[in-house]
Amino acid sequence: MGLKSQTIFSNGKPISLLINNRNPFRPFSVRSALLSSSWFLESLSSVISSRKRNPNSHFASWNPRNMPNLPHSLRFHYPSFSFSYSSSTNPNASSRISRSNPRQNHNSHLPKVNSDEFMEIIALVERGGDDMELKLNQMNPRLSVTSVSKILNLLNDRGVSALCFFNWVQKNCSDFNPNSEIYNQVINNTGLLEDYESMLVLLTELSLKRHCLTEKAFGFLKVFSYDQVRIGNSVERIVEILNRVKGSCHNSGIYALIKTLCALNSFNLAIFVMEETARKRSYYHVLIAAKCRSGDFQEARDLFDEMKRFGCDPNTKSYNYLLGSLCKKEKIAEACELLEIMENLGYLPDSVTFEVIAFHACRLGRMDAAIEFLYQMMSEGLEPRITTHSAFIKGYFWSGQIQDAHKYVVEMCGKDKHSSNMNYTLLASLFQKSGRVVEAREILVEMIEKGLKPNFPVYMRVVKDLYKMGKGGLIADLKCRYLKFHPITDNR
Repeated sequence: MGLKSQTIFSNGKPISLLINNRNPFRPFSVRSALLSSSWFLESLSSVISSRKRNPNSHFASWNPRNMPNLPHSLRFHYPSFSFSYSSSTNPNASSRISRSNPRQNHNSHLPKVNSDEFMEIIALVERGGDDMELKLNQMNPRLSVTSVSKILNLLNDRGVSALCFFNWVQKNCSDFNPNSEIYNQVINNTGLLEDYESMLVLLTELSLKRHCLTEKAFGFLKVFSYDQVRIGNSVERIVEILNRVKGSCHNSGIYALIKTLCALNSFNLAIFVMEETARKRSYYHVLIAAKCRSGDFQEARDLFDEMKRFGCDPNTKSYNYLLGSLCKKEKIAEACELLEIMENLGYLPDSVTFEVIAFHACRLGRMDAAIEFLYQMMSEGLEPRITTHSAFIKGYFWSGQIQDAHKYVVEMCGKDKHSSNMNYTLLASLFQKSGRVVEAREILVEMIEKGLKPNFPVYMRVVKDLYKMGKGGLIADLKCRYLKFHPITDNR
């Protein structure tokens, strides 16, 4: 293989690295590293077996859900770990802002509509009639984005057309500035009522405004999914519309439609959408992720051959989907085989590939093996992702290796300074959530002394918990240290 071994030391422990002696510019074989690691084929199986035999072991009590709450980008890279997907993974779509985000509601200064007015508006829209707009004008409600969103949700649940109401809001509420989520709800309403002409008009308008579609626009397909003829006809009409629409709604709409159909396990219809529009690698990734999520690994692998036939060659990201799923299902032999295929085809491992392996080792409590792959990754010039650091810190912490979690944060502060702030803040948060508030404060003090500013919500949670404990002195000292990031200026 042309590999030579080089040993470095981490926290006093020897770490063996595999270096490609033939071509130092080509990353080493991950598969070779796995095969050389005793844990992966032998110890890993024994760990799995012992966990099943002894569910009360120290590590079995650790909940894998306490592993990193991955950001949206990795959730899509990592479908195998049962993390939810987000439309932010759509390369053609802008990021969505959650409803809880105050920046989403541009009309937050408006007074809230009381419950009586709210239900009266619903009743008016539901009744319809020529006098609906007149009565709404007489009510003169001050509707925020959040209020309109709630009304649209209720109208969709009741199968009532929302177009007249939406047009009235746009015309009469000068402060109302609809966002992408609102528009997606209205598109969903037209689909639910099978009003495809209105859908075309709306999509054309949205593309001009550069809005993007998400799965919410096609939520009505879930209602249609119980009737195969109905959902088939609907998808056919939607594809015709998307092919006529240009701009942002075209690409984002196709992507969101394929994603919606895959979530409904309507894979044949998803393939039909690609046949009628375009075959892209990103579309196939959605299919591969869905197949992996449902455990259909052979069908997922068959998609790789199909991609090649249609000129959508897979890349490392494509294989990472399948690799993550195999590791989660503890199919170690298949994972090794896949890594060999990747190597033979020339697909070099990236930071996500390493993270899949390291995450799996952390999940099984094999932190020694995980750290070995981390240093191997760094030796190849690949920068660890924030989620990789999070996996290690949480892995150490929730398996009871608190000191090792702290050592990891300190050591990475010198090796990967870009992640230092988040790593320290995460560790402080873990201490605070586990009731070890004084230790959480010590972590905040340590990071402040290094010139790192703590995350404000975490800082405030620690201060509040210290207040409940009557630790006024510790609070005063922490606040004094935190003020270095907000110096008081004399305005005289």
